[in-house]
Amino acid sequence: MSLRLLKNALLAAAALVAAALTFFAWQYFFPVQAASGWSYRVAYNGVQKAAGLARAPGGGILVSQELQDGRGNILLMRPEGGREVVVEGLSKPDGMLATRGGLVFSQESGDKPVSFLLDERVSALFEGDQVQGLWDDGHYLYAIEDRKSDGRLWRYRWDDQQLSVVRDNLSETESITRCTDGRMLYSEKETGVIRELREDGRDPVVIDGLRNPTFLLCDEQGLWISEDSTHRARLLLVDAQGEQTTVLSFLKAPQAILPLDDGRYLIAEGGRDRVLELSLAKDDGSRRQPGSLTRHEGADEQEQSVLRGAGG
Repeated sequence: MSLRLLKNALLAAAALVAAALTFFAWQYFFPVQAASGWSYRVAYNGVQKAAGLARAPGGGILVSQELQDGRGNILLMRPEGGREVVVEGLSKPDGMLATRGGLVFSQESGDKPVSFLLDERVSALFEGDQVQGLWDDGHYLYAIEDRKSDGRLWRYRWDDQQLSVVRDNLSETESITRCTDGRMLYSEKETGVIRELREDGRDPVVIDGLRNPTFLLCDEQGLWISEDSTHRARLLLVDAQGEQTTVLSFLKAPQAILPLDDGRYLIAEGGRDRVLELSLAKDDGSRRQPGSLTRHEGADEQEQSVLRGAGG
């Protein structure tokens, strides 16, 4: 090969590498975009691999840092500011649920139990294997495992500690929730679908075509779905008519969704080590009502000013 051909080949290779690096940098640094009718801000920065969210019984917000090998923990974000570690030495703490005056939490590790934090004391409820999503209806605590092909959905009865397997042979099931119409839904990340838990065991697909669906939340506005993708992930809202809205886009590995008051939500964005607060945008001095939302599949062009200097 002549020197000139070698030089051209090297230049072409360098251009390809530069283009690839530029593309990945763009995906990481491009700011989150909110749909029309919504706005957001950074609520908490510096939360490593933020995953689970829950209200603290005494006030404040609990956030899990989903680190491995005993480096994970649960932080309390105090209402007046400041934060403290309330549980440490965890391995991939993920699902969290405030119930019975305390906090149930899971660890997405093979040898860690589903546990209950009450009055600063942690007790094991039952053993699972890579448990992620949790749901409690007052009588039963449901816990679903994120495993390949051999995951299980557990049901734990509070009154007598009876434990049963509701489903087995599940694959990459990450979250379970009950909706206002009484249906129980769970996500399958690998297949990109949401299924309905039915007594006959058939569990039909109710939503498909998703990209790595993970945490679910049902409220009066519909079904919220976060996509656990490292680039260009979305927070979706599916209303009662089945219409799908991309409320937030260009997220990086979003996890749990927690409803607050006045149409506000917290979203754990683990890929950027932070928690976002999502709000219904104000219109003429008052918050929009859920019925006045407009469908918006793309992203707003205007960058959120709160992200300037925040590494968004």
